[in-house]
Amino acid sequence: MLSYRHAFHAGNHADVLKHITLVLVLEYMIRKDKPFMYVDTHAGAGSYDLRGDRANMNREYETGIGRIPRDLASAPPAMHAYLAIVQELNSDGEPGRYPGSPWIARSILRAQDKARLFELHPNEYRHLRELFATDRNFKTEQCDGFHALSAVLPPVERRAVIFIDPPYEVKTDYRTVVESVTAAHNKFPSGVYLIWYPALNRALTGKLENDFIESGMRNILLAELSIAPDAGGTGMTASGLIIINPPWQLSDSLRTILPFLRDALAGRDGGYRLQQLVAE
Repeated sequence: MLSYRHAFHAGNHADVLKHITLVLVLEYMIRKDKPFMYVDTHAGAGSYDLRGDRANMNREYETGIGRIPRDLASAPPAMHAYLAIVQELNSDGEPGRYPGSPWIARSILRAQDKARLFELHPNEYRHLRELFATDRNFKTEQCDGFHALSAVLPPVERRAVIFIDPPYEVKTDYRTVVESVTAAHNKFPSGVYLIWYPALNRALTGKLENDFIESGMRNILLAELSIAPDAGGTGMTASGLIIINPPWQLSDSLRTILPFLRDALAGRDGGYRLQQLVAE
């Protein structure tokens, strides 16, 4: 199924959570001089026009980046690098464009770092390929990122961040993501894996959590943000990240960011979870 286009959802509350976390992880990785590889299994188009027809059909960015104060002083310091990347795309101060995960990675990775970007949708991939056509450190490929993941691991750099952000168009994606990550982790257990999930069906997300808990993998952190009470499958009011091998300061940073996001995006209707699912 290839109907999913992220442009309809760009900049929403789920993007804010996942991309803040991605920035934090990448910023931690560049503290060491050693190179690393960034792998994006469902890279999308790379960046998005918030003034275009797709983004304005449901205007989901108004539940996300549109509610974040533009004054850096108003946000926790741990969010500043993320907000600076968003501002780079919007010189007039208004949120007209939003960076996807590949754009975020390119803003942070250094000359010695490499990236592999996978996208299956032909139109999304065309934009992604054009965006990185002249960047030798970023290799794009039109394919299913679930199937491609194990083939690129372990990386020659022996360090990697693997960002897994599938659309969950079909329910089997919840099982596929566990199987793909488990296979990848068996080949490369020291990688940092970030797995995004939508909280549309609590039975499915609960099973996803349990599958990771029972997978045998260690050091698994969960971070989830909700902007409204669960809608019983009629809308995405929450989403989260399952993070394997999180950098040691990530939990502390998220502990300051999550309550800020709850207040900024939802107020008293929102909530968050930050939980160590599996110990180190």
